[in-house]
Amino acid sequence: MGDGGAARAPRDVRALPKAHLHLHFTGSMRHATLIELAERDGITLPDALVEDWPPRLSAADEKGWFRFQRLYDVARSVLRTPDDVRRLVVEAAEDDVADGGRWLEIQVDPSGYAARFGGITAFTDLVLDCVRDASARTGLGMAVVVAANRTRHPLDARTLARLAAQYAGRGVVGFGLSNDERRGRTEDFAPAFRIAERAGLLLAPHGGELRGPEHIRVCLDDLGAQRLGHGVRAAEDLELLDRIVQAGVALEVCPISNVALGVYSDLTSVPLPELLAAGAAVALGADDPLLFGSRLAGQYATMRAAHDLTDDQLAELARMSFQASRAPEDAKAEGLAAVDAWLKPA
Repeated sequence: MGDGGAARAPRDVRALPKAHLHLHFTGSMRHATLIELAERDGITLPDALVEDWPPRLSAADEKGWFRFQRLYDVARSVLRTPDDVRRLVVEAAEDDVADGGRWLEIQVDPSGYAARFGGITAFTDLVLDCVRDASARTGLGMAVVVAANRTRHPLDARTLARLAAQYAGRGVVGFGLSNDERRGRTEDFAPAFRIAERAGLLLAPHGGELRGPEHIRVCLDDLGAQRLGHGVRAAEDLELLDRIVQAGVALEVCPISNVALGVYSDLTSVPLPELLAAGAAVALGADDPLLFGSRLAGQYATMRAAHDLTDDQLAELARMSFQASRAPEDAKAEGLAAVDAWLKPA
């Protein structure tokens, strides 16, 4: 029996080719790897990273962000050897490939690892070597975004910008600014971004997550942001959103982390439809899967469910992720063609 007009089953989001533009280094670690490395070295992990994983998080106040940052720092402490770093990068690449990833820009603050790995230059060399190795082993195109920490002195950011500039064209494609955007004065980091800009690096600071449209304006005006880490709260100011659209500034939207950190109460409140309706370029990202419990395909799946997205809309999100990336033009073209192939009738 049947009427011949049954609706086609939704396509598999894990098979949808996509680029991943917002993934933090330690936050990309597999939970099982965290547990294994901690046991190896006798590191006692907090319950929030073991039995109660993924942790219940909220960054609505400074105490909440401190707890989030403490868990991140504990996780980073299990990386003791170059082989640990190599394992993290390979597993992150494998997980992205399993989720349909074709290109990954992984974000790292070398100063957070410098003490254990011989300084920021030595650690950056190690990461780039691991990225080349992981890319060769998995077939995933990969690059690095060097990010400064806004809770440190702006002079430290300049040092990192000069470091990133030295590696421009050799695996480093961008320069960012991360951590709690309510801390420090964003405009004080402008000199670091000018160094990165002169080197031709993509300028991709965090903004518009824990603070609203007023901070996005600072990121645009003072830092010259070409892509925004998060940027989701641009939906609260239609004039600003139009400016972002006209300037071609892409938004790295991380829905599950937005809800976990209390930016939105639930996934249906993440204003993805409003951003898309305005014409904004959006690339979905996982942010920190280790702390939020969801990887790349999970962002597409939850947004599909929360906002009843069609396969055509999911495909457009995937296209925008390639277009907003710093992937080589041939890799972008291959990715876009693969998205079109995903959409074709079976």
